[in-house]
Amino acid sequence: MLELYQFELSQYSEKVRLILDYKGLEYRKIEVTPGIGQVELFQKTGQRQVPVLKDGSKYIADSTEIAKYIDAQYPDRPLMPQDPKTRGLCLMMEEWADESIGTKSRKALFSAISKDQYFRKSLLPNSAPDVLKTLIEGVPGDVLKVLGVGVGYSPDAVKNAMRDLKQDLEALTLILESSPYLLGDEPCLADFAVAGLSVLLKFPDGDYLDLPATIKGKGVPGLADNPIYQPFFDWRDRLYVQFRKPIIGSTFNSPSAPTSIQID
Repeated sequence: MLELYQFELSQYSEKVRLILDYKGLEYRKIEVTPGIGQVELFQKTGQRQVPVLKDGSKYIADSTEIAKYIDAQYPDRPLMPQDPKTRGLCLMMEEWADESIGTKSRKALFSAISKDQYFRKSLLPNSAPDVLKTLIEGVPGDVLKVLGVGVGYSPDAVKNAMRDLKQDLEALTLILESSPYLLGDEPCLADFAVAGLSVLLKFPDGDYLDLPATIKGKGVPGLADNPIYQPFFDWRDRLYVQFRKPIIGSTFNSPSAPTSIQID
């Protein structure tokens, strides 16, 4: 069986999970504990970042490389369009999603949890110990803002990210007005990249992530609750219903939740 080394709230891990579900492949999730778990992952794979896919004795890192590997090894329900121009657009849009939505959504979510301690606590997996939930909830927002500046999440950086994300969501909404998928009548890698990477902006309804019921369908204020972008999130929810398998129970090997993560 395929094994996916992941963080539950890594949107790049979600991108891979969505692709695996679309392909109908069975896989086991292995939650990587930040810090020591990343050291163990590095010892096995030479890679500290998640996601990492294990297929037999082979390890594949980076969500894009994983997608290409899956499509080559398991060609049923292909991710890439056959038409050269559409294929090129698919690759371009997937890369754009990684660099734009993937990066900026983390800044937007960080700003949201800095301001709302209950939102912050709710992001922890259901399996997280109560003591960890209390600790995370109790961190003053000002402390998080200072820490954010240190990792490039300054108020100006967050403001710029929110501005760009609004433009991105508006563009995606316009593209989807005339077709069921981003590049036409069939889903492709671009759809799964955009859908998976947008998970931090608004969490999907349903049992797709290990999150409390109170947080499902909620997300970054100004984006998740903006009716202008609702057609995009409705499209993403339909994609989830079509292709994403709900989780049944927990497959984690650790109850720990990430507080500072590296993802690609």
